[in-house]
Amino acid sequence: MSKTRWLILLLGFIGCWSAASAQDVVLVANKSVQISEIRAADLRSIFMGAKTRFADGSHAVPVTLKGGPAHEVFLKHHIGESPDEFRAQWRKAVFTGQGAMPKAFDSESALIEYVAATPGALGYVSRISPQDKVKCLAAVK
Repeated sequence: MSKTRWLILLLGFIGCWSAASAQDVVLVANKSVQISEIRAADLRSIFMGAKTRFADGSHAVPVTLKGGPAHEVFLKHHIGESPDEFRAQWRKAVFTGQGAMPKAFDSESALIEYVAATPGALGYVSRISPQDKVKCLAAVK
């Protein structure tokens, strides 16, 4: 594995046990998810409903927060959409029968509990503690 990849993984794990900066969020996944990093394009495709599987072929279950700073940062930095644009895209997909909007949670703790209990679940939070029963994923270009 290249030094760059090791550095990315190390930084991702460090981010798991510290607060996310105002510039980013921590990607969390169910421990059954076999990958440790996810390409930015795959992350966007999963959260926009274009893909339902991770790169390894396992089923992906995206979950979101209903709002707040972490939600806005995730959408802006990882999806490239505002909350209104994201919601409008999903409403269009639901209305045309092309998909169902991801499950959304009022709190980060509720999202973490769901991710921990749901195989293939993938979400984001502002920070995570070592007691949380989820794994972190590094986002790579």
